[in-house]
Amino acid sequence: MAASGYCAVMKAAVHTRYGPPDVVKILDVPKPVANRDQLLVKVHATTVNQTDCHYRAAQPFVMRFLSGLRRPRATVLGNEFAGDVEAVGEDVTAFSVGDRVFGYCEGQFGAHAEYIAVGQRSPVATMPANVSYEQAAPATEAAHYALSHINAAKISAGHSVLVYGATGGIGSAAVQLLKSVGAYVTAVCATPHLELVRGLGPDKVVDYTAGDFAVHDRKYDVVFDAVGKSTFGRCKPLLKPRGIYMSTGPGPAYINIVLPLATPLLRGKKVVFSFPRIDQQMVERFRDLIEAGKFKPVLDRQYPLEQIVEAYQYTETGQKVGNVVISLD
Repeated sequence: MAASGYCAVMKAAVHTRYGPPDVVKILDVPKPVANRDQLLVKVHATTVNQTDCHYRAAQPFVMRFLSGLRRPRATVLGNEFAGDVEAVGEDVTAFSVGDRVFGYCEGQFGAHAEYIAVGQRSPVATMPANVSYEQAAPATEAAHYALSHINAAKISAGHSVLVYGATGGIGSAAVQLLKSVGAYVTAVCATPHLELVRGLGPDKVVDYTAGDFAVHDRKYDVVFDAVGKSTFGRCKPLLKPRGIYMSTGPGPAYINIVLPLATPLLRGKKVVFSFPRIDQQMVERFRDLIEAGKFKPVLDRQYPLEQIVEAYQYTETGQKVGNVVISLD
């Protein structure tokens, strides 16, 4: 299928202005057609995550420099998908009609819809053989943030890492990905989630509701705040003399972006801030880890596309455990 343009219609979650979850409406929109180098994917599952929330609300304001100053450029959000290849462009050689695929499409977006067209060299890969669409869809967004931080800190076998916020999408992925490279992992969570987090395979679990997680004897090569709620100052006592603090959030007054410039000059404990990137090879790595039983995205709630506003509302409570999935079946 090589023509460009649009034909027919499909259901999609559309927002034409910034605001709270209820700016999103389910509408009929033109169905995309694969161009020469694209796959047309029938989406069976997608997710609602914090990336979608930030783009939809344009919060913080700096998001508008990415999404459009006055109104959203991408009116159909959704950056994770899993589905079937329905058609391919004439130059596509890596995929075939009928392939089960999953992938990531931040920037382009469009996964909150029945169909999406993506480039064959974009972050897309054939699905793990042993999972459903709902299990494959949430395997890229949080995981690529986690893996980007692991790579930035150059964590490898034998390193000791504390993960604060081990129940979130990023934290739960980080615990598993860290174990896959041979790190010693301490996972921090609240009492209700102790058993879930133990099931992710960390070496130790700390209950932050039973005491200050930053006060215990062990020292770490890396402290990774996977929810962006702590600070370098608070976590500094946990670090070895040349230890690294990392956070998914910019911190108060964007301090976590400033400190990486200053702390390396002191030749001691330092802050590293990662600007995540994802490519096809990273998606293929996630597939291989899932097939090997070394990574399994944690699923919290599942909604139909028609209830995507409720999915946004729940995601923004900050109480989700793992990932929120949208099923289009």
